[in-house]
Amino acid sequence: MKSIEELYKRALDLKNKGMSDKEISTELHLSVGTVTWLLSKEFFKESKIQDVRIGWRSIGVTGERINAIASIIADIIEEESGNGDYEVDAILGITINGIPLATMVSYILGRELIVYRPHPNRKEGFFSSNYASVKGKNVVIIDDVVSTGETMKRAIMDTKNEGGTPVLAVVLASKLNGDDIADVKIRSILRTSLVGGM
Repeated sequence: MKSIEELYKRALDLKNKGMSDKEISTELHLSVGTVTWLLSKEFFKESKIQDVRIGWRSIGVTGERINAIASIIADIIEEESGNGDYEVDAILGITINGIPLATMVSYILGRELIVYRPHPNRKEGFFSSNYASVKGKNVVIIDDVVSTGETMKRAIMDTKNEGGTPVLAVVLASKLNGDDIADVKIRSILRTSLVGGM
């Protein structure tokens, strides 16, 4: 795990390149609150914040490894659709890190691929017109990490607003306590939790 000082330097470098706190949080797999805390240098004053950094570079460096994880996600989707008695029409990947996983899952399951890009400064995100649409479809939403859940909530709401039905969300790792988000069941390969104080 990177030290606080290393995370601060990386966050500061990204901020100097023009990225917003939200974009930095996505890149570093931290909550927006943690990024804001880092950039304020509050950690030098020995204040404490609770967060867990999720790094999965070992998976992302080869298509073969991404495919192996996508197979697990596909198995989870088949399990959930069987238990929930619904069909899945399409797999939605949230940019950036959800797209490679969603692409492989859509291939494994033989379902349409949807690409969603949240907007850093607006409530609504964008669905790429180069891929399938959500309208009239049961959609599984895939991303890498859920921290506060805001990006996932927006993807769910935007899918509903465009006429789709989000039936499940699947992520590599979840920092959430619950089993659903915006009334959609969420499954994760790993669930993180803090034990004790920091």
